[in-house]
Amino acid sequence: MIEVTGWEPLGISVDWAAIEGELGVPLPADYKELYEAFGGGVFSDSVYFLGRGEDASFDFLTQWRASLSFDQGRLGDVSAVDPYAIYAPGGKGLLGWGSTEWADEYVWLIDAERPGDYPILARSHDPGPWVQYDMSTSEFLYRVLADADFQPFGIARYDLGTTFKPGSGGLVDGPPL
Repeated sequence: MIEVTGWEPLGISVDWAAIEGELGVPLPADYKELYEAFGGGVFSDSVYFLGRGEDASFDFLTQWRASLSFDQGRLGDVSAVDPYAIYAPGGKGLLGWGSTEWADEYVWLIDAERPGDYPILARSHDPGPWVQYDMSTSEFLYRVLADADFQPFGIARYDLGTTFKPGSGGLVDGPPL
């Protein structure tokens, strides 16, 4: 991702023990590398990546806490991520790490009983069904940005380039997810 975007890694120092302690599960190693190199922000002016940034809109933990609070406080039995729920420590559910300006969602299906297993689920804005990908976060993100044949989630066919802009409070209407 660094090579394809021409990004100079930030080298963010992260207390992974605290973050993973709050979550109750380890996070994918390649995601941690992306987080430390990029922080949170926007790829190709379209793909929102949650990491850490000045803006809560791009902050991974802030977004997870808000999603969990909303999902647990919903009325009735239908989750916003049906047929799943938002991941809660010790359980099984979805943990978001990205989205697009078109409201596509990118998450991991986390199961506290299976640490180290991180299938990616994605769904389009319609909201369509969740599609599972058994690949790393880095590979999925790369394919979204650079593989024109990666359908339906690839954006390379729109010729938007492969850029990155750190999140810095530019979203007025709320978080990307």
